[in-house]
Amino acid sequence: MSDPWQHFDPEPDPGPPFATRYPARMPDGSVLHLPIRPIGVAGLIATQASFPVIHALVGWMAEAARALRPEMVLGLPTLGHVFAPLLAERLGHANWVAAGYSRKLWYEERLSVPMRSITTTAERRLWLDPRMLPRLEGRRVLLVDDVVSTGSSARAGLALLAAAGMRPVGLCVAMIQTRAWSADWPADIPVVSVCETPRLQQDAAGWWPAPG
Repeated sequence: MSDPWQHFDPEPDPGPPFATRYPARMPDGSVLHLPIRPIGVAGLIATQASFPVIHALVGWMAEAARALRPEMVLGLPTLGHVFAPLLAERLGHANWVAAGYSRKLWYEERLSVPMRSITTTAERRLWLDPRMLPRLEGRRVLLVDDVVSTGSSARAGLALLAAAGMRPVGLCVAMIQTRAWSADWPADIPVVSVCETPRLQQDAAGWWPAPG
């Protein structure tokens, strides 16, 4: 295959320094070679990943999230929607809830919050369909996204649930991408993931994990 991150490898590349990809270690010891983005992070673009990779990640996400005893999954757009329905199914749920960027005619302003992510420059609004409130009310809601990096998307998810009068039992992501998000993250909302990758910095030799 032309893209090394479409499958798992038994061993990482020698390094650091790394040239164009970072070896993210999986729970079973295998490695997913993720492309290094110019902003200095290892990228996981779920909509471009192979089905075997996605299904394996979802399986590990389910193992990590099961202890939180979630009763409903709320997926964040856009890439969180790749994992959320599969994770909900793996957890034994009959359905899930999708937050979205598109406002339908019956949506209510009170169930929306501003949102910005590390990979976009424009601010958008995150919306929750009021018809989905009965699925969420009185349930143990698990917030799901592809990665957590700066934490801006995840915090928008927290704000959206707060607008609906709810607080999630946790955040589940496929990858923790640096620890930039953690400084002011609420202590009562655990974050679980499959793998973690560091901030990277580049010199003439290649990419290195940044100090700290």
